[in-house]
Amino acid sequence: MGEITGLCPDRFARVREAFEANFADHGELGARFSFAVDGEIVVDLMGGFADRKREVAFGPDTLTALFSTTKAVAALMVARLVDEGRLAYDQPVADVWPEFAQAGKGEVTVEQALSHQAGLSGFPDETDPALWFDWDATCAKLAAMAPLFPIGSASGYHPVTYGYIAGEIFRRVDGRTMGTALREDICAPLGLDLWIGLPDSEHGRVADLMRPTALPKFGEINAAVTAAFLKPWSSPGGRGAAEWRRVEIPSANGHATAQALARLMGALATDGTLGGRSIITPAGIKAASAQRIVGQDLVLPYVISWGAGFMRNTPNMFYGPTPDAFGHSGWGGSCAFADPARGVSGAYVMNKQGSALIGDPRAVRLIEAAYASL
Repeated sequence: MGEITGLCPDRFARVREAFEANFADHGELGARFSFAVDGEIVVDLMGGFADRKREVAFGPDTLTALFSTTKAVAALMVARLVDEGRLAYDQPVADVWPEFAQAGKGEVTVEQALSHQAGLSGFPDETDPALWFDWDATCAKLAAMAPLFPIGSASGYHPVTYGYIAGEIFRRVDGRTMGTALREDICAPLGLDLWIGLPDSEHGRVADLMRPTALPKFGEINAAVTAAFLKPWSSPGGRGAAEWRRVEIPSANGHATAQALARLMGALATDGTLGGRSIITPAGIKAASAQRIVGQDLVLPYVISWGAGFMRNTPNMFYGPTPDAFGHSGWGGSCAFADPARGVSGAYVMNKQGSALIGDPRAVRLIEAAYASL
């Protein structure tokens, strides 16, 4: 399974045991788990291999694709605008993006859009999968689209479209793309190895992916599920891995280390500061993580409580024992979370993907072991 290295004090021996078991018993290829208490990294384990040939060690500089764990970062970037008074969760999206008002969407609020209530889970009509690489064209198509279910009637997870909706709201207010602002305002000054839109210079550090061996269980198939996941154009295609990494898709193609994610979420688990700098106020954290809707999601086969872009822990409890913890999970198994009640945060990344849509058991075991060690 390769060498396991990193930080793990005796107090957290159970975490190391769970991490080793993921390799020995559950076929892990390469992975990293980081856990912070009061913003300080106390566990940072990594092991296995970054490549399918098992020749390159999964090390401290290895980047992994985050898929939908990226949504937690996007939610924070929008939350910062709200916290600064430049945007409000209860204002219509069309206030900042007038074209979005088409097809009956004029009253969709920012918080409804971020909590997957806008009915835009994917494109039902035939679409070139390469369209996703054209930001303006994708946003124009979303702005013109009619909702697939009544706005505000339920949540219906937006696996890829979320990033364009949140990202365009951000761009209309701030003037920069979300990935640019993330790099300039947070990651570069604070030394976070986290990217939405990965420069070519960093591509050589990205771990190879092993795709899931089984299809996920989608539950009842409806129009929203079909558009979200089951069409040939439901996700970007036709441009290759390098172009996928290069573009900015704030719902799906973030790249990071587990340590960077755990540190960022550590700010949300404490007072909003990171490296001595405030990135959001405690009131901003509370507003972003507050429940906007709870119930059976129309796309994911789970009852989900959504904040303003964050997946809340209750009722599934994938992020430890605290009901009000929050974060996000990504296709294949990655996740990042914050627990303000306990002052802890964590992140798990890996390159062998599992088939669970959310709540990968490898991550759940690690998080449970970390809490049991507190």
